[in-house]
Amino acid sequence: MANILWQPQEKQAAFMRRPEYEALYGGAAGGGKSDSMLMEALRQVHIPHYRGILFRKTYPMLTDLIDRSREIYRLAYPGAVYNGSEHVWKFPSGAKIYFGNMQHVQDRINYQGKHYDFIGFDELTQFTWDEYSYMMSRNRPNGPGTRVYMRGTANPGGVGHGWVQARFITAAPPMTPIHDTYEVFSPKGEKLTFEASRIFVPASVFDNQKLLTNDPMYLARLAAMPEAEKQALLYGSWDSFEGQVFTEWRNDPAHYADHKYTHVIDPFPVPPHWKIWRGFDFGYSRPFAVGWFAIDEAGRIYHIREFYGWDGTPNHGAKMEVTQIAKEIKRIEREDPLLRGREIHGVADPAIFSDNGQESIAGMMEKQGIFWFPGRNNRIDGKMQYHYRLAFGTDGEPMFQVFNTCKNFIRTIPNLVYDAKQVEDIDTTQEDHIYDMTRYVLMEHIIAPRKNEPPKPIGDDPLNQRQPKKKMTVFHGV
Repeated sequence: MANILWQPQEKQAAFMRRPEYEALYGGAAGGGKSDSMLMEALRQVHIPHYRGILFRKTYPMLTDLIDRSREIYRLAYPGAVYNGSEHVWKFPSGAKIYFGNMQHVQDRINYQGKHYDFIGFDELTQFTWDEYSYMMSRNRPNGPGTRVYMRGTANPGGVGHGWVQARFITAAPPMTPIHDTYEVFSPKGEKLTFEASRIFVPASVFDNQKLLTNDPMYLARLAAMPEAEKQALLYGSWDSFEGQVFTEWRNDPAHYADHKYTHVIDPFPVPPHWKIWRGFDFGYSRPFAVGWFAIDEAGRIYHIREFYGWDGTPNHGAKMEVTQIAKEIKRIEREDPLLRGREIHGVADPAIFSDNGQESIAGMMEKQGIFWFPGRNNRIDGKMQYHYRLAFGTDGEPMFQVFNTCKNFIRTIPNLVYDAKQVEDIDTTQEDHIYDMTRYVLMEHIIAPRKNEPPKPIGDDPLNQRQPKKKMTVFHGV
């Protein structure tokens, strides 16, 4: 009888049998993600020219994966040899599995000119979209007969939380293939059509019976974590996670109309006497952000309209010229009923006023009739103004709300995480352009600190002890 060295559990097997080009596995802690990735990389090591690579963000993070590979790979292939200086396993057939890291975005060029049949990212949310998408160009066959594909594992949180969530989690229900069609034109003008697919395979500690059997208290340790981390790691929630900057954020469609305990609301007509402000953060290869804000009598700010310069890919700019942006701003303000005929105050990133020996961005826009003054760029003070305004009052209303039509604000702000070194500031490698644009507006309307009063969760009450007591009617005999 054959000796079984490793056998996938049910969810691991579901992940490993997927035919899609991309698949993401996990979404919570304890699902056996790293083992699945290590074993998936072994699938084609019988082919001499096969090359695979497994990534973690930094080398110290990678060491756990390498240590685990030493336990598994030598047992599965006694003739395999690990080269510690090159971080590569060499198998008897000649196949190789590399271990790589990309601590910084520019590290991706270390893989320029190389190609791998299989590419796996362990903890994908620690990587940016640029790092992941660049490696797609390195995902090529090293010879005939290999399967070319990519795999990832992830928990919620991290600098890549937003794009991973958009690409795998919210794009379709779990276990539902997502299909993309791409058109390419040959030098002769012939149109070539290609289809690629991806899928999310969810898993949690509840799918890892081996772990629960060996360490049943692991559930208790996850349950004892702070609420955001518990929801993310125990239950796989992508709405709250470790490192999230704005934990106050709530998006509750049930309250879009009454504005209670939600930051996202339905649009409404803006009274003519409310002041209107416009914010701007410039970008070309990265997105630019323009936003319009209405301020009511109580000083509450409403984000009522956005103009976001991206190409539809996270953190990729639309590459619009400055005069084009200005003309589009002017058109929007001429045609939008919320803005038409209003006096609008514009505040922008101070960097657009720098001339560097040539006409400044602010000067170029001024010629098109769009005027700005420099915003206050104190990053920590600006972040705190977000916290103060997102805090809910005892009446259930915050001092900042956003129309549900401002899709990119809603997409990017909840996903911001803290910088690993500047621990009081956000990580600026993220898609933070709307954040900066709004920060300039908030800094023109400073408010005092406010305590957050979120809605109290209703716990279990199996005996109905918290139900209001009925008034007892007493009948007296005659």
